[in-house]
Amino acid sequence: MRAVDGQARRDLKGLYMGLFTGKTVIVTGGGKATLELEDENDVLSCGIEIKVQPPGKALKTITLLSGGEKAFVAIALYFAILKVHPTPFCVMDEIEAALDEPNVVRVANYMRRITQKTQFIVITHRRGTMEAADVLYGVTMQERGVSKVLTINMNDMAKELNIKE
Repeated sequence: MRAVDGQARRDLKGLYMGLFTGKTVIVTGGGKATLELEDENDVLSCGIEIKVQPPGKALKTITLLSGGEKAFVAIALYFAILKVHPTPFCVMDEIEAALDEPNVVRVANYMRRITQKTQFIVITHRRGTMEAADVLYGVTMQERGVSKVLTINMNDMAKELNIKE
């Protein structure tokens, strides 16, 4: 049990240091954020203070942010973790629902940039996210009780319509 506890402490401390050595910035778009461990000697039990400064605003703790700002910080933190420990596959279910359109596009563009290391399946209703996708899948019910899956490969569609990026 002590060995597992010790390994968990080292893993969490390593993740923290990998993400935020010197309290490094994690949010993009002109804002910044830091994470601070309340007790670096007890990383498994201590709290984590998240301080955020959205572009053009004062530095605040996460509890003072709007719902959209909190959502954006959570997404940025998740992406920071993926940067340190990439996974080959990730499913996201409407993570950008609380964001305004410019931040939806910012999140979608970031996902695009990291697709060399992580493949995303994203459930969304947001246009900005769909526009960044390679393939769209939709489900429709043309007849009662009969669902039909629609697939659109955006790259093939762009070629067919002579659209250049």
